[in-house]
Amino acid sequence: MLNREDVLIVDGYNMIGAWPELEKLKLERLEDARDRLLDLLAEYQSYSGVKITVVFDAFRVPGAGAAFRQHRLQVVFTREKETADECIERLVGDMKSVRRNVYVATSDQVEQTVAFGRGAFRVTARELRLAIEEGRREIESAIRREPPPKRNPLAGVLRPDVQLRLERLRRGGTFSEEDGEE
Repeated sequence: MLNREDVLIVDGYNMIGAWPELEKLKLERLEDARDRLLDLLAEYQSYSGVKITVVFDAFRVPGAGAAFRQHRLQVVFTREKETADECIERLVGDMKSVRRNVYVATSDQVEQTVAFGRGAFRVTARELRLAIEEGRREIESAIRREPPPKRNPLAGVLRPDVQLRLERLRRGGTFSEEDGEE
């Protein structure tokens, strides 16, 4: 879906409301839903290589807003009296360039239209969730395909007497006179 040079801006609370797993967590504790979303997105960022910015709406919270890194994600809480939609629109304008595409993940129809009008591509909450799940399946498949590492990768390569000497050294021993002779 996305290339390594691309940028994905995610409407955080929109994803939380759209993904059943996160919606359920939100009912118990909003902070847990936010943390789980960030974990999923960080894993996806590591897999895909795309840079992800997650925007959370702090419209009714007094203050200057906040931006920080968590799990190598850029996390933004909007400024006072700034909605997530306004922040996303501003970020799209700041990040859009000829060398990369900007994607906006939201299921808010109006925000999708505005982001598209500013030059961004639209990704629905469902499409992003499917991309994350596909990435997880590919990672799990790759792990299953790789043979487990050998306990002793030198077994069968070195002569038995050399293996014995190396094992003695590994256990803290030293070479003795008889080890040096062949």
